[in-house]
Amino acid sequence: MSVTSTSPAWRTARRTADEAIGLLARIGLAFTFWLSGQTKIEGLVLDPLGLHAQWGWPRLSDSAVELFRSEYALPLLPPEWAALLAATAEHALPLLLLLGLGTRFAALGLLGMTLVIEVFVYPLAFPTHALWAVAALVLVVHGGGRWSLDRLLRERARTGA
Repeated sequence: MSVTSTSPAWRTARRTADEAIGLLARIGLAFTFWLSGQTKIEGLVLDPLGLHAQWGWPRLSDSAVELFRSEYALPLLPPEWAALLAATAEHALPLLLLLGLGTRFAALGLLGMTLVIEVFVYPLAFPTHALWAVAALVLVVHGGGRWSLDRLLRERARTGA
């Protein structure tokens, strides 16, 4: 038995692979930025890789502000604002990605952050940033996929439920 690109088996395999790519892009990008955001705050630690949690009120760390003052030094933004915006985005946007809620918006935000990091912070880290950008672009173009709240909400709106 031959599997061709028009066979039901091939279409099912392709659909499953497309969904897996989207889910992996969402999870990988979310974890990357979440873990970066965790380095900028104190009081709340939620480490999904180390399976460690410490509950407390999150606050911007002094070291994050100093990092934006000295090493990152973005143009046009005071270091306190830049650190706060980055820490907030690196927590809020990954949560949206994990839920698959506002996936295109969240991915576009992280793509913008990736471009800022590439241009102004670490221009020699292009290979890493290119992978982040590809994952974000996949999500901007294709959305959250079958396993997302975006899809659930879209289907509920379509059926009027």
